Amino acid sequence: MRRLGSIWAVAVVAIGLVATGCGSSGSGSKVKATTTTAKLTGSITVSAAASLTEAFKTIGDSFKAANPGTNVTFNFGSSGTLATQIQQGAPADSFASADQDNMNKLVAANLVDGTPTVFAKNKLVIVTKPGNPKNVTGLADLPKLGVVSLCGATVPCGKYAAQILQMAGVTLPASKITRGQDVKATLAAVTNGDADAAIVYVSDAKTAGSAVATVTIPDAQNAIATYPIATLKASSNKAASRAFIAYVASPRGEGVLQGDGFLPPS
Repeated sequence: MRRLGSIWAVAVVAIGLVATGCGSSGSGSKVKATTTTAKLTGSITVSAAASLTEAFKTIGDSFKAANPGTNVTFNFGSSGTLATQIQQGAPADSFASADQDNMNKLVAANLVDGTPTVFAKNKLVIVTKPGNPKNVTGLADLPKLGVVSLCGATVPCGKYAAQILQMAGVTLPASKITRGQDVKATLAAVTNGDADAAIVYVSDAKTAGSAVATVTIPDAQNAIATYPIATLKASSNKAASRAFIAYVASPRGEGVLQGDGFLPPS
């Protein structure tokens, strides 16, 4: 009997503890479990293809507004140049490339954290001076011009341009070509009056607005540029980097990109 009494006493205490945890004295309210999400803080540096300049600045401002206490600094340039900088130890938290090749170089070098995310695509277009004074109608007209601006031969937009010119059977004499270090410099050769035409991305032609006239390149003669983004292993703020990438790939980020002329990622 003494043993049964001890067991009953323990049971009563246990029941009392459960009752205390499930309710409050006479209030009828229940204890609610709460979860908290860590607040994003700190700065990140995003190395991104020059063609992303306008869209990423807009997305960056929106991201910072949605996450007070964060800051995003951009380093825009040719994807190849940025990849080389990262390989040489330049500080960066995220890398957004205008092609898969330069991202693959960093993946192969074990510098990328996780799997890159494809967040946009792009196409090429011919731009001329406003009003298209040379009456350019397509790629076949480019050899007739005085100067044509192309991206550097190792720059993604330069590689894409070489690809579509070859597919179209169009050869440009080297004496008629001026090269830009990235797509912005290539476009500027036309807006500054140094070239009659250029081959750039649709997104850059759109953001240039009335500063240029555009000549569409048919899909059968065009190339598709694929844009991946990833967090780098050397990042000092992986949480913010991943959150930024998620924001870029979100409907809000895609809306900004497509508003600037980019294509959906798939």
